[in-house]
Amino acid sequence: MKKSLFMGALLALGMAATTLSASTLEEVKARGILNCGTSTGVAGFSLPDANNVYQGFDVAVCRAVAAAVLGDPMAVEFVPTTGKTRFTALASGEVDVLSRTTTWTFSRDVDLKLDFHGVNYYDGQGFMVPKSLGVTSAKDLDGATVCIQVGTTTELNLADFFRVNGITYEPVPTEKSSESRSLYQAEACDVYTTDASGLASARSTFADPDAHVILPEIVSKEPLGPVTRHGDNQWGDIVRWTLNALISAEELGITKANVAEMAAAPTNNPEINRMMGTEGNLGEMLGLDADWAVRVIAAEGNYGEIFENHLGPNTQIGLERGLNAQWTDGGLLYSPPFR
Repeated sequence: MKKSLFMGALLALGMAATTLSASTLEEVKARGILNCGTSTGVAGFSLPDANNVYQGFDVAVCRAVAAAVLGDPMAVEFVPTTGKTRFTALASGEVDVLSRTTTWTFSRDVDLKLDFHGVNYYDGQGFMVPKSLGVTSAKDLDGATVCIQVGTTTELNLADFFRVNGITYEPVPTEKSSESRSLYQAEACDVYTTDASGLASARSTFADPDAHVILPEIVSKEPLGPVTRHGDNQWGDIVRWTLNALISAEELGITKANVAEMAAAPTNNPEINRMMGTEGNLGEMLGLDADWAVRVIAAEGNYGEIFENHLGPNTQIGLERGLNAQWTDGGLLYSPPFR
C-alpha cells in the first residue's frame, strides 16, 4: 500500500511538472502576445509615455524577446507588479518573464525557484536626501525617517547598513516605489532609499531636481536582470540569449541601423555570421528561426543604444555607463560567445 501511494505521489509530481513546463514558447506563440511583468512605474526603466505606450530600459528587454519569438517587438502585454506581487505573478503563470529592476539573490534563485538570465544592469543601493538637510554622508542619518518599499532587497539592506554603523532609523514602509517617492516629496520622511539608478530616475521627475542630493555611499550589490520560472529550460535559454545578443551586438558593432546589412550576407567575422544566422544553426538550437537575433537587434538597437536612449547622459535620467560599460571599456558587461 505504501509503495502504491509513493508511486502515485511520484506520478502526480511528474504530471504537475509536465503541466508546469508545458512549453512557454508554444504558449506565447499560440497567444500571440508576450506577457511581461514590469514595475508600477520607474522613469527610464518602465513607464507609459503620453500615448500610454510603455517605454524604458527594462521594457526594451521584453520587446527584444517578443521580436525573437513572435517577430513583433510590440506584441507585449505589460503587467504592472509591485515588489511583493512580482514573484507571485511569475510563479502563477500570469506573466511569462519578469523584467522590472529585480535583484538576483541566492534565496530568490534557489528558494523561490526562479531562473535569472544574466545581468542587464549592475546597480547598488543608495540614499537621497533634501539638500537643505545638510547631510553629506549616509552615516550621518542617525534617527532619520526613511521611505522604503517593502518586499525588496532594499528593505533588508537598509536594516543591515544601519545596524553595521550603529545608528537607528524609523522606516516609513510603502507597497509601491511611487508611494515612496510621493511621501518623500511630501516631506513625510527625511530619506528615500532604493537602487541608485532608481534614485536618479525619481529625482529626474521632481519639480526641482537640484534640491535633492544622492549621497556617496553605495551599500549593496544589486545585479538586475530578467527572470523566468524554474522548469522550462528552453524558454530560459531564449530569454538569456536574447539579452546576450543585445550585449554582444554592441561589442561587435552591430546596430539598429546596420543589422539588416550585416544579415544580408556573411561577413569576415564568424561570430557575427553565427548571430545573424548566415552560418551555423544557433536559431534552430533555440527552437527559433535563423533570423531571431536580427529581429532582437532591429527592435530597439544593441545594448549600448538602448542604454543611451533610455538612461544615458543625454536623457533626463542622466546616467553614465560605469559598471555597465562593455568589458573592453573597463565595465562588467560581458556575453558568452555565440558559437
